[in-house]
Order: sequence, then structure tokens, then C-alpha cells
Amino acid sequence: MPSPTVRPARAADAEALWPLARDFATSFRPRRDAFDDTLPALLARDDTLLAVVTGPASDAPLGYLLASVHPTFLANGPVCWVEEVMVDPTHRGRGLGAALMAHAERWATARGAAYVSLASRRAGCFYETLGYEASATFYRRTLPSGGRSVAP
Repeated sequence: MPSPTVRPARAADAEALWPLARDFATSFRPRRDAFDDTLPALLARDDTLLAVVTGPASDAPLGYLLASVHPTFLANGPVCWVEEVMVDPTHRGRGLGAALMAHAERWATARGAAYVSLASRRAGCFYETLGYEASATFYRRTLPSGGRSVAP
């Protein structure tokens, strides 16, 4: 089987990315209008990686990864946080997710990140096969704004 191709996402990928992003969420209900507003903002950021993985027969995304690098005190420098990794369920088990993670690790290394971290409730075994180890419990609190900007 040919190796998957990982490339930067493009605005033209929106129609293929939307169903993946929509189906990724289990605790939020993504809205298409918010996705459409967010995609160009993510593509414009220097500290953010939005990558897609494609198959051998097409340039259409079969999965995506969203990550960012940010400075920290605890790691004596920047760390990479992988926010989302999603592969179309009909294409899982073919190395697409592993290719996305390897791409993110190279990207993070090039930016001087000390490590890559992420939260996962459903795919722990996948990340363990890639050499990741459990490190902490993830907590969150949804804010009243629900992700919408509010004036100070």
C-alpha cells in the first residue's frame, strides 16, 4: 500500500473537512457557520498546524489534524498541543492517523517544542502504539459564551 500523503490544509478543503470536524465532536455540536469562520483564521496562523491526509487515488482529505505550539514555563520552552485528530472511519487502520501524528511531531520539532501532548478519551490505544504515554487527567469547563466572542 502506498504511503499516505500529508499536506497543509487549504481553504478549498472546506467541504471535505466539514463532515470530519462535525463528526469528531462528541460533547459539542459544531455549527457550519462557526467552522466557515474558523477555517481561514486557522490557516492564517503561524503557530497553528492544520494538516490533511490524502489517499493514493485522490487529493481529497480523508483525515485532518489541528495542533498549535505555545510557550510554557514548565517545559522550559514551547510545547505542541494536538487539539483534534480525525480520520474518516471507513479509512481507519491504514496508517493515516499515524502519518498525521508523525507530521505534527516533525512540525513541532522544527518549532523547538519540548514535547507533543493531547487529550483523548476514545483513542488511547492508538496513541500508545505511537509511543505516547498517559500523563494527566483532562478537565474542562464550558464558558457561558459557548465559544462566541463577547465584548469586555
